[in-house]
Amino acid sequence: MTQANEKYKGDTMLQKTFTEDFMTGKKRKNNGQRNKYYVKDSHTAIVSAEIFDKVQEEMTKRSRLVRKEDGSVETSGKYNGKYFLGNLLVCGDCVAPYRRRTERGKVVWRCATRIEKGKDACPHSPTLDEGWMQDTLGEAVCQNGIYDESVIRNEVDKIQVFDAFILTCRKDGSQEKRLFQYD
Repeated sequence: MTQANEKYKGDTMLQKTFTEDFMTGKKRKNNGQRNKYYVKDSHTAIVSAEIFDKVQEEMTKRSRLVRKEDGSVETSGKYNGKYFLGNLLVCGDCVAPYRRRTERGKVVWRCATRIEKGKDACPHSPTLDEGWMQDTLGEAVCQNGIYDESVIRNEVDKIQVFDAFILTCRKDGSQEKRLFQYD
């Protein structure tokens, strides 16, 4: 479900953040370090629970839209609608989707669990260079060896990312293993 503010429907989630150091007052997002508590009907709602839930469904539906290069839109049942590879890449360790990031001027893909909860939560998920990923898919899936999203969209169901290789799962049920060969 898309992240939402439960206060609209009159509920409250306690301890979303916590004070890490009371001397400096430094606050930190609670990603499981402390217990969270959900309080229903803690205050007067702005919208009814029914409308709130319908809006959440619509937000989830819209987040699954993928824009094609020709400008048309198609619905994807996968996580990320903004970037094509986000609809395919899945962590082989924790099964979380991969997310696109720009680090030191390079575009990379990294496990969402590792981004949100740190390396200890998903220690075996590698960071993938977007250029390497596109070159690899071009060689593995496209007949002319050149990366083409439309060909990959028709051929590939998902790509599982493990610590030393990727496993491309095709829509016809076949799979191909590729070892990492980049820095």
